[in-house]
Amino acid sequence: MLKKITSLVLAVIMVLSVFYPCSVKAYAARVLPFTSSLDYSKAENWLYDGVYPENAVDVFIVAPSVDTLSETNSAITPKYKTRFRNAMNQQQAIYAKTARIYAPYYRQAALNAYKLPDSPEKEQIFANAYTDISAAFKYYLEHKNNGRPLILAGFSQGADMCYRLLEEYYGGSYEGASELRNNLIAVYAIGWGLTQEMIDKYPQIVPAKGETDTGVVVSYECEDGNVSGSISIPAGKRAISINPLNWRTDSVVADKSLNKGTVTQDSVTGAITSVEVGKYGAYIDPNRGSLIVTGIDTNEYPYLLDIFSEGCLHLYDNFLFFVNLQENVQKRTESFLQKRAASNAA
Repeated sequence: MLKKITSLVLAVIMVLSVFYPCSVKAYAARVLPFTSSLDYSKAENWLYDGVYPENAVDVFIVAPSVDTLSETNSAITPKYKTRFRNAMNQQQAIYAKTARIYAPYYRQAALNAYKLPDSPEKEQIFANAYTDISAAFKYYLEHKNNGRPLILAGFSQGADMCYRLLEEYYGGSYEGASELRNNLIAVYAIGWGLTQEMIDKYPQIVPAKGETDTGVVVSYECEDGNVSGSISIPAGKRAISINPLNWRTDSVVADKSLNKGTVTQDSVTGAITSVEVGKYGAYIDPNRGSLIVTGIDTNEYPYLLDIFSEGCLHLYDNFLFFVNLQENVQKRTESFLQKRAASNAA
């Protein structure tokens, strides 16, 4: 047991790097907006460019935060690409059985940016990151998608970027929004809170209600039940989540027997190194909307970074319910394709 937990923690540390600074250094008082995006016609700016071509649908995955060194946005360096690739090798395993995978490199907001107080400068850092993601998605739509059904996916910062894609491309102001909504299987936006305010402002953001509904957002953030506020669900906010064990949106407890597999993964290749069935249960906190993991010892799942607080299980959101997520991607895709076939036959 200890060996497996140690392996998991080491995998997370390898992704985040042990050189995480203790405090935020001074940064430029004014963060300038990017004047252009990366050039996504160049293969060098794609980590995955249609891998697993045998699959019938696509997934566009946005990477989580991996830059532990920069103060604002990442530079695309070989060291950054290595950390980026290691993290994404873990992420892509959830979707590899179902979808052809596309994942762009991008100049993401560094972890240090989360420490900054809310300000126009802080938002500009994230807007800069989205400049690249939007350009990559537009290039993907125009040159790679060819009308295929699509999953959007992202963890943490990647989830935030997926919400922004929904806001820009899936609403009424975008010319192809209707077709995109018709081709959307689901959005897996794990580790970044979905709120009622977002839904009210952007009605194309539709929270998942069950196991096989399509065109919806699957979102949750794991905690131990003792957290009052976090970067992904600030104090006083309530997230709208779905439980990946029973696929309910209420606070009914899902027994650990429904957990099909908590995993550890190789920190470089993403290969599954252990699977433990029935390890943890979960329920949705009725006040915060976070996903409370039952029977967990948080000493075995340390929060590691000081942007998180004790009891926050953010870094393990995917690992804890990995097999359930992986199977759900397949089920939602099958549901979408069945609905599409029935519609075409009518």
